[in-house]
Amino acid sequence: MPLRPVLGALGAAAATVLVLSAPATAAPGDNVTIDRTARVSGDGTVTVSGTYRCFDLNGPVFVGAAISQEPSATRYGIGGTRAVCDGAHHRWRASGTMTPKRLTPGPARVEAVLVELRPHSGLPLPHFHAAHHRNVMLVAG
Repeated sequence: MPLRPVLGALGAAAATVLVLSAPATAAPGDNVTIDRTARVSGDGTVTVSGTYRCFDLNGPVFVGAAISQEPSATRYGIGGTRAVCDGAHHRWRASGTMTPKRLTPGPARVEAVLVELRPHSGLPLPHFHAAHHRNVMLVAG
């Protein structure tokens, strides 16, 4: 199996898992935002989106997201996407399916992180560049 798809899958999985406990140390100018509205479809697929900006970084960079909804304190990782770090503002979007359906239309809380996987002794270790938490409205769609 080619190495690039494996690293991409590893990065997306790491971004999703790491968003659950990200202590962000934002570099100047690096940021991530979350849109005010997220969507949940009839099959339980949740989609969140926003913007990000980052500058030249050494390792692969990902935007990862998680969502929670009261009364539960459980946060669900809903995926990640590869980031382009060229100093420009970009859109990001992440989707994940909850089986069985765990979220319903209404208020929810989304967390997003911008994380770089830096090689350290042969292992890709996370370096957090930015994080954002936001209350959103989860709508059917």
